[in-house]
Amino acid sequence: MTGPVVEVWAPAAQRVELEWSPVHESTNVSLPGRRDVHESTNVSNDGRAGARREAMEPAADGWWRHELPAGTGAVDYAFVLDGDEPALPDPRSAWQPGTVHGPSRTVDTAAFPWTDTGWRGPRDGAGGLGAVFYELHVGTFTPEGTFDAALTHLDHLVALGVDVVEVMPVAAFPTDRGWGYDGVGLYAVHDAYGGPEAFARFVDGCHARGLGVCLDVVHNHLGASGNYLSRFGPYFTEGHHTPWGAAVNLDDDGSATVRRFLVESTLRWFRDFHVDALRLDAVHELKDDSPRHYLAELSDEVAALALDLGRPLDLVAESDLNDPVMVTPTADGGRGMTAQWDDDVHHALHVTLTGEAQGYYADFAGSPDGAERGPLAVLAKVLTRGFLHDGTHSSFRGRAWGAPVDRDGLDARRLLGYLQTHDQVGNRATGERISALVDDPALQAAGAALYLLAPTTPMLFMGEEWAASTPWQFFTSFAEDWLADAVREGRRAEFGSHGWSADDVPDPQEPATRDRSVLDWSEVAAPAHARMLRWYTDLTALRRRLLGTGPTRFADVEVDVDEAARWLVLRHAPAGRPAYAVVVTLAGSGGSVPVDGAGEVLLAWDPDGAAPDGGTITHRCRSVSVLAAERP
Repeated sequence: MTGPVVEVWAPAAQRVELEWSPVHESTNVSLPGRRDVHESTNVSNDGRAGARREAMEPAADGWWRHELPAGTGAVDYAFVLDGDEPALPDPRSAWQPGTVHGPSRTVDTAAFPWTDTGWRGPRDGAGGLGAVFYELHVGTFTPEGTFDAALTHLDHLVALGVDVVEVMPVAAFPTDRGWGYDGVGLYAVHDAYGGPEAFARFVDGCHARGLGVCLDVVHNHLGASGNYLSRFGPYFTEGHHTPWGAAVNLDDDGSATVRRFLVESTLRWFRDFHVDALRLDAVHELKDDSPRHYLAELSDEVAALALDLGRPLDLVAESDLNDPVMVTPTADGGRGMTAQWDDDVHHALHVTLTGEAQGYYADFAGSPDGAERGPLAVLAKVLTRGFLHDGTHSSFRGRAWGAPVDRDGLDARRLLGYLQTHDQVGNRATGERISALVDDPALQAAGAALYLLAPTTPMLFMGEEWAASTPWQFFTSFAEDWLADAVREGRRAEFGSHGWSADDVPDPQEPATRDRSVLDWSEVAAPAHARMLRWYTDLTALRRRLLGTGPTRFADVEVDVDEAARWLVLRHAPAGRPAYAVVVTLAGSGGSVPVDGAGEVLLAWDPDGAAPDGGTITHRCRSVSVLAAERP
């Protein structure tokens, strides 16, 4: 009888030893509730007392292996490379109890008590295209900051009309507080959130309520603390650079194994944790000059697994390239992503509603001598063509940017539109939400109607649905002083250059910065917040009624605007579905808006102030109404 085998890729090492110790059964679980980041459930981690150290055998292509005794259950283990101390965690670690700097722990995901055997995927197998996504951060969704605490609010998401819960990164990172984009254990579930079994409970709980799960993963870099990959092999290359330094090695010597490292981590989330989609962070920083781009390889691997599992599996790319090649099938020379984030939707809505036009927002305010002379004209282009920058000049980048969308041929659901995201809120100096930036909730209501009833796939950011008053700020908890100081000073310098006082920029390292960012669920019942929640809930229900689950086209959308009178009308006539119009009045005094073929009012922010009369609708103040409409 053979025992379990431990393997590691370490082509740079001449000698590899395995340091391991059995895990007592009572400690081989993910405990509900929050633990201190330095607390471990395994006493052998304290100086690794009682751990065995045994030589591993070299195998082909830089791999090393060691067979454990027959009958060995869960173990804590680490690798000693060429005698250098301390022992290092496994690059493919499934769990890092307590810290990313200590031993890894084996996890048997097949032993999880799953109850989702009949799960067919989001929307009963229709998948993520056109679904209502909801982005949340586990650490601030609740005061406890755990998967088990998040489970208690899933019924709220169901009632809201959410289809897919998009969870920000859960890969293990150095301490307990952070956004998750400095993860270093790409196969591991962050211990402070509850660990792998708690994540499985969360996914299972979502599926039990009809909610799909999309997991945010980061393949373009690792965090600075706890990143030991270069000790094992050529995981990074100086042949390319990114904002974080040397690029992940996708096309240099040893890249075949690195690519498999990333692909297998992806397949694992789908196969072992039953997730339905992955959001891939900043794919434009995946530098790859090989004949077959990494994303195309990944797309084909995921498509094959979807056939094997018998349910849809989606890949959603965050890309600032504004290029439809990202969502073009691999068979047609594209990258094969199911969908991609569309920041132009956010930028156009943001400038229109807030009037901010600095930095990368500048082009979205329009230009008196340009094709789009004001923010409403810019918004009209984005709503009918997907991107503002589609081969046009980007002043922020200093050159032409993007490529045009095929309005007739592209399924518009392949672009995700939104009013807020973790980036667009959290990367402001003080983390203000849209509700804090506008002086009238009708403005947020208008933005919500435009993106939730657009042909694109919509995504909410947690708390947006009730106009949460809590900010969402950038926070960290690095243990290394040099890293904490670098992040702190970097934030102050960045925003200082934009006119902010250093004293106004929250200290990312202060626990209070995270605490301020936690949702206040008691707000939901307060009248003003409850009104916004009803609006979002009504919009998601109306989206289902009007758009169904089929493809959409930008060619079926028309937008009329009046910059001077500050109104906009979006008309959408999806194939085989009822036509409708979204009428937005942004002037404080309201006004009358011409809407040819207007029918009954389906939904209105101010029902008493929406007065349709033949070919016009009159709003007595800022407002938004959705009308049935004749087909053009």
